[in-house]
This record gives sequence, structure tokens and C-alpha cells, in this order.
Amino acid sequence: MAEKRRAGVAIMSDSKSAKAAGDEQLLSQAGVSALLRGALLRLLESRPLDPVGFLAEHFAHLSSEAEDGAPERRSVSRALWHLSLAHHSHRSAFNNNVRVAYELLTQSVPRRLGAGGVRGRLYSEMLRCLCSEGGLSGSTAAPLLRRIQSHDYESVPFELFRQGVLTCAVFADYIRKSQCLYAAVASAPDRPAERTLCQAVLSTLREALETAGGADVARYLEASAKISPAKVAQAMAEVQPRAQQQDGPTMDAQEFEDDAAALFIARVRTVT
Repeated sequence: MAEKRRAGVAIMSDSKSAKAAGDEQLLSQAGVSALLRGALLRLLESRPLDPVGFLAEHFAHLSSEAEDGAPERRSVSRALWHLSLAHHSHRSAFNNNVRVAYELLTQSVPRRLGAGGVRGRLYSEMLRCLCSEGGLSGSTAAPLLRRIQSHDYESVPFELFRQGVLTCAVFADYIRKSQCLYAAVASAPDRPAERTLCQAVLSTLREALETAGGADVARYLEASAKISPAKVAQAMAEVQPRAQQQDGPTMDAQEFEDDAAALFIARVRTVT
């Protein structure tokens, strides 16, 4: 009787093991294991405040990719999503996400093209989308993109890719900073600011950028961020008496943004 019970237990144990192995094989073949592992890795890297919401957005993003059009468009979409997970100021996490985005886009390059790297067309398209998602208008982003984008046939190495992505991310923050400076100069939201006041603030911004130095474009954002309200007030006070004597010319928000953008773009090295 005891031997029969042991035999029964052994049969049940073997049956459970076989079922477990079959389930594991099914999950592996369907790609579910890799999918879950990738989602958990992204969760641990990003450490969001809402883990459940993060995972829901992650799987919704993957689902939309499956329904999207061409593989290249899906690769760009996935790359942009990874780049959105960490702000560029969180440099370690940002660089990790840039590496993931680069590898995703590299996989889209056919082997017959020879040298490894991201195709120039994909790189340029991703930079345009990155600027757009950063809130930049086409007219504001265009001069910057002309400096850093690549030709369609070129192969973009990782360091150039990383620098281009970082430049676009920093530029978007810089433009938002310049918009805040204009708001501080304008006397009312519905009226353009005095040109003399705008020029004084732009001069202060230029001086801050000139003292930044270094090859890292993030230094330009740090420099502009150091323009305190006191410096803005001082620059305005120096020209305020002249501005009050007569109604002079004005400068609208777009012109101020364009001039501020030109100060930044002039310091970005052109890709050749």
C-alpha cells in the first residue's frame, strides 16, 4: 500500500513538472517571458512614482507599436519612448536610455549597408520628433536641426547620436527658459515688450552663454538658468529711463525666442 502511494505521488510530481515545463515553453515561444523581463527592467531603471501606471503605459505603448505601420516608424517610436523616460539632467539614466534607443535604431539598418550605426535618415527623423515632443515649433527647431542632422546615406556612430539627442533635449529646456525671460520683460501678457528691454535681457543672456565654455551643451542651459530675477531687473533698470521717455519699438515673443535661439545655436558645432 505504501509503495502504491509513493508511486502515485511520483506520477503526480512528474505530471506537475511536465506541465510546468510545458507552460514555460509556451511563454518562451510566445515571447511573453522576454516581454515581462524587459518591462521589469525598465521599471527598475526608471523607478516611477506609479509603478502600476508605468507598466500599463509600457504595455499600451508596445501594443500601439504592433498596430503601427513600417518597422522603421516603430523603431523611431520606441526610441523616442525610451528617451522620454529620464530627463537629461539625470545623466546616468539618460545615457542608458540613449544607448537603448541607439540599439533599437541600429537594428533597423540592413546588414548589407556594411558599417554599423544608425542610418542618417532615421537619426534626423528622430531628432525632428524629439524637438517636436519637447514643445519646439518647426521654425525654432529648423536652424538647430540643419546643424546637427546627417545625410540619409550616412551611418551615425553612438557618440554623435548621443550628442545630438542631448543637444535637442537641452535646447528645448533652454527655449522654455527664454520664454520665461520674455514674460518677465513684458508689461502685460497681451502686449509686446519694449525692444530696448528685450535687447538688454538678450545681452545678459549672451554674456552668460559666453562664460559657459566647455563641449557639453548642457553648460549653456546651466548658464542661462543662473540668470536670476535680480540680473533681469538690473538689466531692465539700466534701460528703463530711456524706454519711459518715449514709446519706442517693441519686440514680440516669437522674435525674442528666435534671437535667444540664435545665441544657443551659434555655439553648436555643425555636423560635417
